[in-house]
Amino acid sequence: MPDLEVTNWFGDIVSHPKVIVNANSVADIVAVLKDAGKYPAPVRAVGSNHSTSPCGAAEGGTLLRMKMSRILNIGPDTMTVEAGARHIDMARELAQRNLQFFVNTEIGSLTAGSAACAGTKDASFEGEYGQVGSYIIGVKLVLPNGDLMEVTETQEDLMRKVRSSYGTFGIVYEVTYRIRPLLPMAVYHETFALDEFVAKLDSLKARGESMFWYTFPFVDRVTVEFRRYNPGASGSPNRSAWILRNYLWGTAGPRFGHDIEASIPDPTLRYEVIDGFGAILRFKLENLVRADYTLPPDQIVEYPPVSDDRRYTFSLFAFPEPQFPAIFTQFISFVRDYHDRVGYRSNLAYVGYRIAQDQKALLSYSYDGPVMTIDPVSTGNPGWKPFLDAYNQFCSDRGGVPLLNQTYGLTPEIVRKACGDRLKDFAETRRQFDPGDRLLNDYFRTLLA
Repeated sequence: MPDLEVTNWFGDIVSHPKVIVNANSVADIVAVLKDAGKYPAPVRAVGSNHSTSPCGAAEGGTLLRMKMSRILNIGPDTMTVEAGARHIDMARELAQRNLQFFVNTEIGSLTAGSAACAGTKDASFEGEYGQVGSYIIGVKLVLPNGDLMEVTETQEDLMRKVRSSYGTFGIVYEVTYRIRPLLPMAVYHETFALDEFVAKLDSLKARGESMFWYTFPFVDRVTVEFRRYNPGASGSPNRSAWILRNYLWGTAGPRFGHDIEASIPDPTLRYEVIDGFGAILRFKLENLVRADYTLPPDQIVEYPPVSDDRRYTFSLFAFPEPQFPAIFTQFISFVRDYHDRVGYRSNLAYVGYRIAQDQKALLSYSYDGPVMTIDPVSTGNPGWKPFLDAYNQFCSDRGGVPLLNQTYGLTPEIVRKACGDRLKDFAETRRQFDPGDRLLNDYFRTLLA
C-alpha cells in the first residue's frame, strides 16, 4: 500500500495512516473497529481536522473521516444530528425555525462529533457556559470492540468524562444538543490602552456582557468585543455587521499577514505595515461592527474545506480570572522581550476570551473557576513554533490550563500540572473503555504516560 499523508486543516500537523476510511454509516465504524487485522490501531476519527495539536493523528493506523452529516431531529429545545454535521450548517437550519445554539462558536467547520468529546472556546454570556460541549446532552458511540453505547446527561459523571474523551473512549456517531429560541443580540467594540484595559477590567466585567478581545502588544492597544442578548430589539436584524467582522478576522487579516510576510523581507518595514493594518481593523470594529440587533448564528465563520492563503493557526492557555491582570501584563512584557531577543513576533493580533466556570467536562479549562485566556494567533510565520515553546513555558509557570486539541506543543509535565488528579481520572476511565489501546495514538499515549 502506498504511503498516505494527512494533515490538519492548517497543514502543520502531519500523520501517515496505513488506512483511510470514509465513515458514511455506523456500520462502517463498527466494521473498522471489529477488524484489527485490516484496520490497525490507532483508530482515530476526524471531521474538519481543525485541531492545532496531533489529537487526531493516526500514525501507522486507521483514520476515519466522518462523512455522516444528517440532521436527524429538531424539537423545541433539542436537536439530534450525525457526528459529521458542521456547526454552521446546523445553525442555519435552526435559524430557519427561529432556534439557535447556546454557543455559536467561531469555527463553523466544527463537527458535532468533535464538539461532543473535545474542547472548544467562546466568550461566555452572563449565566451561561462558553464551551459547546456543555450543551450536548446525549452521545452515541461505537466502542473499541465494535459494540454500541449511549450516554445521556442523566449519567452525569460519565457524561462529564465523555465530553473530554477526545475519541479515546469510542467513536462518536450521533449527538444531541440542547438548543434555545433565536434571540436578538447586540454587539459593539471598544479600544483601550493596555494599562487602561487592565485597570478597567473589573468595571468591564461588571457590564455583564460577553467579552472577547484582540490584543496588539506592539502598539499598546486592546479592542474588546462585547455581546449581549437584547430581546427588546425592534426592526430588522443587521446582517452586515458580522459579515464584515468575519471577513476582517477570517479572511482579510490572515491573507494580509501572509502576503506581507512573503513580500516585504525587511522586518521593520513589514511590521510597520502590519501594525497599520491593525489600526484599520480597530477602526472598522469600533465604528462599523456595532448594532443593537444582530442574529447569533451570523457570528459563525465559514472556512473553506481546504485551507488556502487565508489560513491561520493559534494556541491557548486559560488563567484564573483573579490572576489574569498581573499575568496579562507580564505576557505583554514577555512578547516584547522575546521579539527584542529573538527577532520574532506574530503577524496577527492575539486574542482572548472570558469564560465562566464550567464543570460539565472533566478536563474543562475553567473547571476550578472563571478564566480569561491568552491566545497567540499567526499565519505560521517563521519562528512561530519556537515561540510557542517559550509561550507554553511562560503559561505553565503561571498556572495556565491548556486545551488538548487547541494548544500546540504540550508535554506530559505541562498537562499533569494543569489537570492534576482529573488527568489521572481520565486515564483510568480510558483504560476501562479501551484496555487494548485500539483508539490510543502516540499523542495521548505520551500525555497520559
